[in-house]
Amino acid sequence: MEDYLVKALAYGGKIRAIAARTTETVSEAQRRHQTLATATAALGRAMTAGVMMGSMMKGDCRLTIKIEGGGPIGAIIVDANTNGEVRGYVSNPHVHFGPNEQGKLDVARAVGKSGTLTVVKDLGLKEKFSGQVPLVSGELGEDFTYYFAASEQVPSAVGLGVLVNPDHSVRAAGGFILQVMPETPESVVADLENRIKGLPPVSTMIEKGVSPEDLLKEIAGEGELKFLERFPVRFACSCSKEKFKDAMISLGGEELQSIIDEDGFAETQCRFCNEKYFFNREELEEMKAAAQRKKQ
Repeated sequence: MEDYLVKALAYGGKIRAIAARTTETVSEAQRRHQTLATATAALGRAMTAGVMMGSMMKGDCRLTIKIEGGGPIGAIIVDANTNGEVRGYVSNPHVHFGPNEQGKLDVARAVGKSGTLTVVKDLGLKEKFSGQVPLVSGELGEDFTYYFAASEQVPSAVGLGVLVNPDHSVRAAGGFILQVMPETPESVVADLENRIKGLPPVSTMIEKGVSPEDLLKEIAGEGELKFLERFPVRFACSCSKEKFKDAMISLGGEELQSIIDEDGFAETQCRFCNEKYFFNREELEEMKAAAQRKKQ
């Protein structure tokens, strides 16, 4: 099954709803970074949230999520756009613990709880929008729920889940975001809360073949939904050799000459996708000349 997300309105337009299947997307991140199970669950939850949040924006916009909880996993960085493309990494991919008291992967222990969740949105304006909140649980679903309420003043419910196989590969991943529109009756909110409480884990539903559409139907009821949009979700990185070339030119002629003298070549690696780019001596000489021209 392909990864995709759907956007809908529920309860007569009073609730904005998004749901996504991200199994292959998270799998690609796991393969590229060789994350162990708990690290995979943390990264997958953050990437699922990121791609859904990206879909809330319009035009050629991007958002970056940074989660620093003080746990052994280190920082989680996720980058997403409005077209269902997302990428991400963790500082320490080789983190895994046994199950927590609920029998689930102990994501909170890996992420930590003494830190912040930061979202930076590049909306194409002069200034970027930035919102930051303290982590409340380290499980990430609750943390994103708190972010929407505290930073964007939108009451929300966020469900995120990743199931990992014994060999650390990804079995299922997905999530949902529900947001309450202004002047929504308390009765609607109460009904929604009760439905969410009775919901099985999102990852379990995805594993059983529940589609993003059916996931929202489980929450809101078939008669309450109006689907607006559906589009693919995938792991995608915007890195390129040309971008790394520009970055190396910015080091300046002296630094590039030092690399030429010491090694005679350079190898760079993208943190988001682990792709490597090699530059030989001739290319380094060309970049040094470009840097010198730039300085004049």
